[in-house]
Amino acid sequence: MPRNMRKTMPKKADDADRTDWARVWALTEDEIERMAAADEDNPATEAADWAAATVGLPPRKTRIHATVDADVVAWFKLHGPGYQTRMNAVLRRYMEAQRRKGEAA
Repeated sequence: MPRNMRKTMPKKADDADRTDWARVWALTEDEIERMAAADEDNPATEAADWAAATVGLPPRKTRIHATVDADVVAWFKLHGPGYQTRMNAVLRRYMEAQRRKGEAA
């Protein structure tokens, strides 16, 4: 593992982290490559798989004050942290659907 990655890894395991970091750090690049090649859940990709890939930045966010029904907010909050991000995603999908509908008409 590259030395600069080790700096970002936790030095001490907590209850939520059961990774044996000493074992991970001891792996050579060849061992990591061999393990990755044998992983059926992570098949290798070819250059053609990435030919149409693009890198994009997320749209700029704007702070607003909005009044939303209490039950709607409660439902999004029920699903844990990131409820505002999920609400934004729902609004984005709605906007995109409306744009497509407008282009088709």
